[in-house]
Amino acid sequence: MKKIISILIGVIFMISAIGSAGGVVPEKKTIERVRSQLRKYAPVKIAPTPGRITEKDKKFLAEMIAAAKIMDELFLIQVWEENPKLRAELEKKEFPEKSMLLEFFDLNAGPFDRLDEHKAFLEIGMEEQPATAGFYPPSITEKEWDGWLERNPKDSDSFTSNFTVIKRKDGKFEAVKYSKYYEPYLKRAAKHLREAAKHTNNASLRKYLTSRAAAFESNDYYQSDCDWVDLKDHKFEIVIGPYEVYEDRFKGYKAAFEAFITLVDKKESEKLGRIKSYMGDFEKHLPIDDKYKNTKRGTLSPIIVAELILSAGDTKAGVQTLAFNLPNDERVRENKGSKKVMLKNVSEAKFNEILIPIAKLTMDPSDAKEVSFDAFFGHTLTHEVSHGIGPGTITVKGKETTVNKALEDQYSVIEEAKADTLGLYNNLYLIEKGMYPKGFEKTLYATYLAGLFRSMRFGISEAHGGANAIQFNYLKSKGAITFDKATGTFKIDRAKMPKAIEELAHELLMIEAKGDYKGAVKFVKKYRVMPEDLKAALAKLNAVPVDIRPIYSYR
Repeated sequence: MKKIISILIGVIFMISAIGSAGGVVPEKKTIERVRSQLRKYAPVKIAPTPGRITEKDKKFLAEMIAAAKIMDELFLIQVWEENPKLRAELEKKEFPEKSMLLEFFDLNAGPFDRLDEHKAFLEIGMEEQPATAGFYPPSITEKEWDGWLERNPKDSDSFTSNFTVIKRKDGKFEAVKYSKYYEPYLKRAAKHLREAAKHTNNASLRKYLTSRAAAFESNDYYQSDCDWVDLKDHKFEIVIGPYEVYEDRFKGYKAAFEAFITLVDKKESEKLGRIKSYMGDFEKHLPIDDKYKNTKRGTLSPIIVAELILSAGDTKAGVQTLAFNLPNDERVRENKGSKKVMLKNVSEAKFNEILIPIAKLTMDPSDAKEVSFDAFFGHTLTHEVSHGIGPGTITVKGKETTVNKALEDQYSVIEEAKADTLGLYNNLYLIEKGMYPKGFEKTLYATYLAGLFRSMRFGISEAHGGANAIQFNYLKSKGAITFDKATGTFKIDRAKMPKAIEELAHELLMIEAKGDYKGAVKFVKKYRVMPEDLKAALAKLNAVPVDIRPIYSYR
């Protein structure tokens, strides 16, 4: 309780301080820290292939970009409700490094450094971002949450909904729908979507944009999610709305707003689309008992390769997204399936700027030389595909629920570890089926290991970085990854890797199949660690960018 009170006092002090005299100029040490952290992001131009966007397309894109920028505004509030006020005060103040500081603020969607365990880089009266973000009262405790739902079981659905904000009022808690809480923003976004719909001749895209606009006003996203999966023959792949729950580190329920505006690469999409035919086989091939396999999910599983034009909101903050598998609504997945979208221009930038240098510095030369873009892109694809297989709707203590609700705050890290592990497991299966040549196995292993190092640099408290630490430490404990003290590099034991990957996949899948929250906590605590040899390896990467910083050029 003392800690909570001190945090609240700090917040009040910060608001008072920045609200007077035009704000507080950051100290020199803050400026130097920001400058150092900003260097970890390599600026890279992200643009579609020249000549593919027509004059007519620009009218459509203008409306979509306007709607996407509203997702930036919404996400800023979801990260921390004081963000807009703090940014406005920083904007007012004049000091030489203001533009750099604001750039870093915008990159992180607030004053919390996403590459440093969400620690505050400005003096705001708190050391790190609250786990509650902007979704719950900052002072709420697990005991209060559990006690309220025990006394008010009728509130369970609204409180655990992905699309409500929890507020404290007169000593009581209430769930407020996104459509009401964020109404001014969502009405503006809906207007832009309806205008964009007028500037496309594609009926399925027009239907999605119209139904998504309606969802912003009704708080019911089911139909528009179905319409998104059903998109056909579309030039632009558009995603906009609340999806991922990574920002909610208190319960893991609340979805953050994001947007992707992309240009479909039909030729590459058709090439990778062959993997769709293996979706049923992937499920049957899972290393768990048949009774835990999910054969109810829809079989529609479009795979889209696209060029990113612009991203916004949750997906733009900190580490940039390579690909995504949506929607997350288990009802849609069981009815329709899910769609995988690969961002090829982002993948190429990360591979060239980051993965190759990482492999050379951390891995045995015999493995490092095997790292390839085809394997990197292929694993990213099967990672996204693997989000769409395995347990979904489950039964825990006689009650039907979903994996994400059962695992709560542990879900994101377990699910990311599952998808990553199955990504490799399923690629090995594709080799068995002749889709890839036999020799591709060692290339897959080497590229997978380099990818683990890449993601752990995001910070292991973050879902993706933590998931990669779990995989690394588990595989090392099985002898599938070894460390050479003399050279300070890691090597793959190809004889042990297949069995170790299968066993890890089994562990993760069974935690999800049983909705085993306590088991998830124990597993994560054991393997989400940073041993000394790993610390030393990552320390050698200081000169290598941690991620890219997109400079969008879409005109």
